[in-house]
Amino acid sequence: MKTLYLDAFSGISGDMVLGLLLDLGVEQQTLERELAKLPISGYTLEVGREQRHGIEGTRLQVQCEETHHHRSWSTIDTMLSASELQPPVKQMSRNFFRRLGEAEAKVHGIDINRVHFHEVGAVDAIVDLVGAAIGLQLLGIDKIFCSPLPLSRGMSHCAHGALPLPAPATLEILRGKPTCDSYNDKELVTPTGATIAASAEFSPLPALPLGKTGYGVGGWELEDRPNLLRGILYEDDGSLHKPHRVQVLETNIDDSTPEQLGNLMDLLLSAGALDVSYTTLHMKKNRPGQLLTVICRPELASPLARLVMRESSSIGVRSTACDRYQLNRHQAKVMTEFGEAGVKVIYEGSRFLRFAAEYDDCRELSRKSGQPLQQIYRRVEAAAYEQLDLTTKEKFDD
Repeated sequence: MKTLYLDAFSGISGDMVLGLLLDLGVEQQTLERELAKLPISGYTLEVGREQRHGIEGTRLQVQCEETHHHRSWSTIDTMLSASELQPPVKQMSRNFFRRLGEAEAKVHGIDINRVHFHEVGAVDAIVDLVGAAIGLQLLGIDKIFCSPLPLSRGMSHCAHGALPLPAPATLEILRGKPTCDSYNDKELVTPTGATIAASAEFSPLPALPLGKTGYGVGGWELEDRPNLLRGILYEDDGSLHKPHRVQVLETNIDDSTPEQLGNLMDLLLSAGALDVSYTTLHMKKNRPGQLLTVICRPELASPLARLVMRESSSIGVRSTACDRYQLNRHQAKVMTEFGEAGVKVIYEGSRFLRFAAEYDDCRELSRKSGQPLQQIYRRVEAAAYEQLDLTTKEKFDD
């Protein structure tokens, strides 16, 4: 699995993304050959090495003969749909322009089919967005993460006249995404850059082995920061499932009864929590207490937090987003002389690691047979080795 982290400390634009992808290893000739599948002309890619604050990267500029060629969203979408681009590239490119079209439609108060792009619809923007989709495909990127985006204050001039920064379309594209103040009057985040970033998951640096780093060079000479887009590649060997985003809920409790806490754990698990645990604490006023930790899917964080506050003495819950890594696994059933039991078959990548007998099944077999639980566990695992074909490729559970 290959992950790209966009470190947008100095903003993001379409040409910065393209420069970054070239800096990370995309070949210019291959990029140009793929772009030639589009029915557009009158442009050239100018690529060179430049420095910002002593850091070198790749600067890409799209030099166009036409300055303000207007195209409708439907025209661009039809062009992309009919092109000979690779299907994943075609779909990503159409998604990019769909996102732009919806933002423009919202800003101008019109239907998306009436949207006509100006600078955004010009050849350079088409090359930027489709080129980004091509480059991501060529690098084999499976997942994109992005840092919060630094937004600027000031005015810019375009086909509509003077517009405030951030551009209205940029704000619409980034609705719900994390941003910060750049304390700068230059347009650091453009609509095309925002469109690409909006397809990523906003996150701190992932906990993966560091790979190659590249830099896409922007056109500004800034005093307070280098105008660069940094990209970091991460790659794992496939021994772990791709990371799942989870939410960790925590609260300190020192005045709930054991009965209440036990009931709360049952309620949380029944409501969909992935895991619930208590850790002993020594709290203020010398009170013994418990740290409640709940791991859940992000969409369940709010209802589970409310459940904690309703069913315990807690009046506040902390919430943290993080990645959850898992070994590959699938469920299987085996038969023993005591009855049937479930086992988890656990893999590192495609290499078998171990079995894990299901506790509830083993406990029931122990109760019915009168055999010690430990002996049931050993018999179930022995049956798994005897009955399961570990070389068979099976679908891993999510």
